[in-house]
Amino acid sequence: MTVFLSPLAEQKLVELTAYLLEHWNKKVKDEFVEKLTSKINQISTQPFSCPQSKSQKGIFKCVVTKQTTFYYRIVKIKNVIEIITFFDTRQHPNRLKKHLK
Repeated sequence: MTVFLSPLAEQKLVELTAYLLEHWNKKVKDEFVEKLTSKINQISTQPFSCPQSKSQKGIFKCVVTKQTTFYYRIVKIKNVIEIITFFDTRQHPNRLKKHLK
């Protein structure tokens, strides 16, 4: 399946990689991008390999690092996977709810 980023996920990914470069370094950013690419490849071939949300039916949670998770949905009609948003797991979970509607 083809995987694409929602506009929100795209914005959050740009902010996240900029943060990693600014506060850490290029090596840390590159390692994150490598892990993210691996996870995207995983869900593109095995879309049900990540756990489904208990509160949001049809939304799946994929852990990239201990601090970063992304949420996605499978759009069967279009045969695509949409990454809805990225989430910093150190934030309060209520901040996530508004993005998963």
